[in-house]
Amino acid sequence: MIQDDRTVVSLERFGSQIPGLDVVLGGGFFSSGVYILQGAPGSGKTIMANQICYGHVKEGGRAIYVTLLSESHTRMLQHLRSLDFFDEAIIPDQLSYISAFHDLEQEGLKGLMMVLRREMRAQQVSLLVLDGLVAAAESAQTDRELKKFIHEVQTSAVFHGCTVFLLTSGSPQRVNAEHTMVDGIIELEDRLFDARAERSLHLRKFRGADSLRGKHAFQITHEGLHVYPRVEALFNRPPAAADEKAGLSTGISQLDALIGSSGLPASSATVLVGSTGTGKTTFCLHFLAQSSAAEPGLFFGFFESPDRLRTRAGSLGLDLDRLEADGNVALMWHAQGEHVLDQLGHSLLDAVSNRGVKRLVIDGLSGFFEAATYPERIGRFFACLINELRARGVTMLMTLEAGDMLGSLTPIHYGVSAMVDNLLLLRFIDAGVRARRLITIMKMRNSNYDPSLYEISMSAQGMSIDGQFAHAENELIPSAKPV
Repeated sequence: MIQDDRTVVSLERFGSQIPGLDVVLGGGFFSSGVYILQGAPGSGKTIMANQICYGHVKEGGRAIYVTLLSESHTRMLQHLRSLDFFDEAIIPDQLSYISAFHDLEQEGLKGLMMVLRREMRAQQVSLLVLDGLVAAAESAQTDRELKKFIHEVQTSAVFHGCTVFLLTSGSPQRVNAEHTMVDGIIELEDRLFDARAERSLHLRKFRGADSLRGKHAFQITHEGLHVYPRVEALFNRPPAAADEKAGLSTGISQLDALIGSSGLPASSATVLVGSTGTGKTTFCLHFLAQSSAAEPGLFFGFFESPDRLRTRAGSLGLDLDRLEADGNVALMWHAQGEHVLDQLGHSLLDAVSNRGVKRLVIDGLSGFFEAATYPERIGRFFACLINELRARGVTMLMTLEAGDMLGSLTPIHYGVSAMVDNLLLLRFIDAGVRARRLITIMKMRNSNYDPSLYEISMSAQGMSIDGQFAHAENELIPSAKPV
């Protein structure tokens, strides 16, 4: 809006009240804008539009939901009743439902426009939903007539200060007449990936804002829609220069000495690679047990339940219960299932922010890998996730399952070794009558580390390093360093 020849007033914005959506939109919808919500039946358009309405009313606005050819209002409300945002007390004074199909059938687009203008004026609504744009488009004799209708909707929206959402099940592959005129187009998709399905949202068009491009996953639960902005789109800034801080102890004093920096470098990312039974989770528990009020810890895992972790920690002499009771450690477990990759990423980042986490264990990177419906995203996803965690001052210790072959190095996929700072390998070696557990530092940035093979053992006192291992003699040699 232009006040005079020199001043352009910025458009006001309002929040959608849908978690994550405003981040994708770059700050919410613009007041008095006209937006299309498009998607196949069952993709979530009706729930999304109603969630916006109820959220808008909660913030003090007034809304009206106009239907054409769609389910009855009674049936719609019966379905909405199971969702947390539903509030019957606001109907019909602050949110009303009306049908305009008879007006459309009798008088065409002209009759429909009269209904919309009348309701905007009479009820002084600040948000209007028209559910069934397909029916309105079918009533138009030409594209020009439909464009004229959209133009009249825009004019009325600005005049009455009302934001309008037009719901349609039209094909996203086709550019329709109405697409060229509206302020934004949001496409909802529910796509099958072999046996599993994943919902996604795409801003095909959004005027006036620096929105996030591409597809973004969302879920529909009893709370309604929750959008998870794609991690590599949201956190795509380059990594900041690492601060010169003292290292964080691994909880294994002999290993800290081998690293040469009194522990893992602060704000670094370490991957612990090893086959089943080599001690990856035990190693992580030692690292986590060093958490404190100054360095809160978080265990983010997929395979070990919190109760099993507590039991294992107790058998190693690590008092995880006390750390939890003091609020210095939190355990987050994601049981095996169909997870959404970005939901996992945002859940992790939210927990880190809420608890001020400095020590982070991700036990099982494969849990993230298995959640990716687009495997080609993994490299970019983790690079941006790790950079964001570094920027928040988090020191990361992550485990990655390797093959179960004695003495064999399994290739590390998805470029993990290139995106992390440090790489430790745990493995078994066939040493005649028994297999021995060995550890070696394969990569440690900015550290004068010892790359030799060392044997490790576990007891009631936890994990320890016994000494250097020599291949030829197949025997243990006392380390030259104080371990």
